[in-house]
Amino acid sequence: MKLRFLLLYLVITLMGTSVVLPFEAKASSPDTILVNIAPQNPAPGETVTITLNSYVDNLNSVLISWSVNGKSGLSGIGKKSFSLNAPAAGAQTTVIATTKLPDGDINTTMLIKSSVMILLWQADDSYVPPFYKGKALPSPQSEIKVVAMPEIKSGSQTTNPTNLVYTWKQDYTNVPDGSGYGKNSFTYVNDYLDGSNNIDVVASTVDQTSSSEASIDVGTYQPKIVFYKNDLQLGTLWEQAISDEHKVTGDETIQAAPYFISPGDIRIPTLIWSWSINDSPVVIQSFQQNLMPLKLQPGVSGTSKIDLQISNTYKLFENVSKEINVNF
Repeated sequence: MKLRFLLLYLVITLMGTSVVLPFEAKASSPDTILVNIAPQNPAPGETVTITLNSYVDNLNSVLISWSVNGKSGLSGIGKKSFSLNAPAAGAQTTVIATTKLPDGDINTTMLIKSSVMILLWQADDSYVPPFYKGKALPSPQSEIKVVAMPEIKSGSQTTNPTNLVYTWKQDYTNVPDGSGYGKNSFTYVNDYLDGSNNIDVVASTVDQTSSSEASIDVGTYQPKIVFYKNDLQLGTLWEQAISDEHKVTGDETIQAAPYFISPGDIRIPTLIWSWSINDSPVVIQSFQQNLMPLKLQPGVSGTSKIDLQISNTYKLFENVSKEINVNF
């Protein structure tokens, strides 16, 4: 009888007697509250928005209270977002979000710091004539240098920019070779297909406790030729450009200024100067290829078309042309 009972027990066990283990839910903790701060590196006075999320709890149905530097602020059911103005440079603001969950309250602490970053850029190989008061602009395939000037304060002390770690991006893509400790400048060559380039940089302290970020759009411009009169006694008359239908009253020299072309020194023989008068090529014998001497013939009057085309031997897409009519 005992043997039959034992066999029956084994059969029932093998036929699928199962044990259901209790489900172990993940308890809420500070790690289950996700924080998003935008922007992460605000300028002084800039609006900062903090948003809470959780992959465990439904924050839309619980009470969330916010405090700023110990003073109560926004409070209510589902108040997952909070906005405030960033403090002055070198100061910090402490924000605490208290989330009341069934398992207990969770305090999430955030420190908001402000910093200042200025980005300056220059086209290293762009030509402008003497006494030009504007900025040399980059043309296609120009070399451009961007310099970061961050102001990160620790109390009353400003961190030396050369002691920071810089992370550079060009057109939203990281540039590892250009990034690193003390690399507060970044040099690149723009593409002839791009109308502009976005350059972004984050400067951080070595311990990653403070950082500053800035970005800038650097445009690409086409070179342009402007003609001036080169006077034998006074030199180049930079204050007055020669316009179309210019009147030539005697022997004179026209000087061409190819603004924003590279190289910055137009005497370097990478530029090809092609002058013509009434579509007939003119060979300039002087080493100064930007000068076109005009000589009047006695008793002859009329109009002539002067044309200049400049191209770069090493930059296929960098070329410029200009033509004017002169009366004599």
